[in-house]
Amino acid sequence: MPEVLVCFGLNFGVKGEKYGYDWLAPAGMAGVAFFGGIQQMNLKTLMLGATAAVVLAGTAGAGFERDGWYVGLEGGGVAVQDFELDGQPVTIELDNGWAVLATVGYAWADSNWRLEGELGYRSNEGQTSFYNEDAELEEWSGMINAVYDFKLNSDKWGLSVGAGVGVDNPRFSVANGLLGDDAESKDTVFAYQAIAGVTYRLNQHWDLALNYRYFNASDAELRLLSGDEERDGDLNKHTVTIGFRYGYDEPPAPPAEPPVVIPPPQPKQFVVFFGWNKSNITAEADAVLAEAAAAAKSSGSASIRVVGHTDTSGSNAYNQRLSEARANAVKANLVGKGISDGSISTSGKGEGELMVQTGDGVKEPQNRRATVDMN
Repeated sequence: MPEVLVCFGLNFGVKGEKYGYDWLAPAGMAGVAFFGGIQQMNLKTLMLGATAAVVLAGTAGAGFERDGWYVGLEGGGVAVQDFELDGQPVTIELDNGWAVLATVGYAWADSNWRLEGELGYRSNEGQTSFYNEDAELEEWSGMINAVYDFKLNSDKWGLSVGAGVGVDNPRFSVANGLLGDDAESKDTVFAYQAIAGVTYRLNQHWDLALNYRYFNASDAELRLLSGDEERDGDLNKHTVTIGFRYGYDEPPAPPAEPPVVIPPPQPKQFVVFFGWNKSNITAEADAVLAEAAAAAKSSGSASIRVVGHTDTSGSNAYNQRLSEARANAVKANLVGKGISDGSISTSGKGEGELMVQTGDGVKEPQNRRATVDMN
């Protein structure tokens, strides 16, 4: 079994038993190196590995939120497993090559799913096991991928697993065939792939991604010898790329804080009381009016309204005059304390607005009063 070593940033290594080669990905794909080879990988092993990745990722918690359209560009290396064509006892051994892939997709944040279209190009060169003839395999592929993103307990790192189906267009050539002419062939076949990757979120719109793809294109009809009929061959490829994704929508704005409603200031009211049949300001009333004057000055009250009241003893006409006298006495006291005469209005209600409801002719102290309201 090969031992697989993955090094982020500078190296990606695979150490195998069957091959011995190394390559560097194209310039611009900074420092991705792939050593060794891959012996054999069947679909059952691949699916078990993908299932394990899903389980492990699930324990880390979901929620790597991306939403909206994006485009991606990746580059790296591709290894093709040795293969034969039906009826030809010749093994085709291709060296590690290079790959470029472009994607356009859409991400749904609430589900963590991405659906993308992928266009890929892969190129490998090598030899056949018969006379070491030079061979070259170029492939164009178009895939539709469904990818699920997991969050690794981080706002930056994410793990992705997915699968894709589509078509592969292999173009195979062997130089200096046995009949003296180059053997060239091409085909278009169904293909599928499994995807696993690690994503680092650079910011809201940029992702840096390291991806692995197992790619299978079966029953490709290719030609090994010039003039020979095309024969079926199974192409199994392992591609490691690093690249960027750009796009995604801005996250939804947090709900606006409800506006702070400042209730209008409540009118301030002061109440002073009088003796029976009196309109003079008592010491207690003077203290209350001192507070009223101070409040009017500090709040800048534009107007002050003074209303006088009486109890029910005495006639209505007399009580009306007495209530007006009480209001005027309060106004004079406030003016004496520095309040502008023009800002104070006065009126009398007689016994018309009792604080304590009584019958006629009752000397109720609570009703012998004047109110001071500020606005």
